[in-house]
Amino acid sequence: MSERTRSPERARDPAAGESLERALEGFVGTADGGTRRSPYPVNEAMIHHWCDAMGDRNPSYLDPDFAKASIHGGVVAPPTMLQAWTMPGLRPQAPERTGPSILEVLDEAGFTSVVATNCEQEYLRYLEPGDRVTHDVEIESVSPEKTTALGVGHFVTQLYTYRDAAGEVVGRMRFRLLKFRPAPAPVAKSAEPTPVVGPRVPGGRPRPSLNQDVAFFWEGAARGELLVQRCDACGALRHPPGPGCPDCASLDWTPVPVSGHGTIHSFVRHHHPPIPPFESGHPVVLVELDEGPRLVSELVPEDAAREDLAIGMRVAVRFDEVEEAFTMPRFRIVEGARQHTDDGGGR
Repeated sequence: MSERTRSPERARDPAAGESLERALEGFVGTADGGTRRSPYPVNEAMIHHWCDAMGDRNPSYLDPDFAKASIHGGVVAPPTMLQAWTMPGLRPQAPERTGPSILEVLDEAGFTSVVATNCEQEYLRYLEPGDRVTHDVEIESVSPEKTTALGVGHFVTQLYTYRDAAGEVVGRMRFRLLKFRPAPAPVAKSAEPTPVVGPRVPGGRPRPSLNQDVAFFWEGAARGELLVQRCDACGALRHPPGPGCPDCASLDWTPVPVSGHGTIHSFVRHHHPPIPPFESGHPVVLVELDEGPRLVSELVPEDAAREDLAIGMRVAVRFDEVEEAFTMPRFRIVEGARQHTDDGGGR
């Protein structure tokens, strides 16, 4: 961007905007909280859980005999688990700070919404069972005020440095997020309303980033179809969408409909940080479809607060228009259904 875009507030009070930018620039190069230590050492149980969730069957992570004979000399953790080892629990300790964080300063200035934009990880060595990991966070950069499709805001880049018990750097992560002031809701048009599949519910959600790999999925959802990719070469079904087949590397694929029936393979309840319009405790589910692929989604509102939510529950897709012209596939719990078996049980 060659020119900074000023928000209405800054246009009315340029000095306030310049003061905020000076305050934000003062955070660059400083620590964002104290050292975070992993609650547990790297361990095989968590490695197995991760591989199960990701569908990763690399024997270097799962088979001690294979791993011992490999160049690793033993089981190693998937590098992409780097961030997981030091993640706080549902009741994390308060960060070590002597003043407000950069995110708190942005909150105070009215940039109250947040969305992650990208994450880059660098791995210097494999982690092994028994490693104790720590990380420190530094504010690497803060952008000038930008105008985005979500609203006016600032991009904040945090640099995470991960070390082992000896203090050696084992990896780094750059995590970039946008702290923004939500744009005003669009004025309703007088044209005929878009047909909906399922009930209309309150919106305010970030829209998906559409490209040639994923556009078919959202176009199908708008029609009330749940689509996944089928490899034209080997016939494997896959999700999330991608340009190439992970089984045979073919770049040729066709979108095909699936039943929308499946089982809750895993789930978490998101409590922190708050992300409007989601309520605290909002469940994020990993659904294993009867056809095989797994899909990260959410439950329909009437099932989201259920206290008996459990792995293994049968679910079925429902298409809700969460905003005008934005339809999402969500899942409802199928009461009394059995778990799916190869002979078609549970449908």
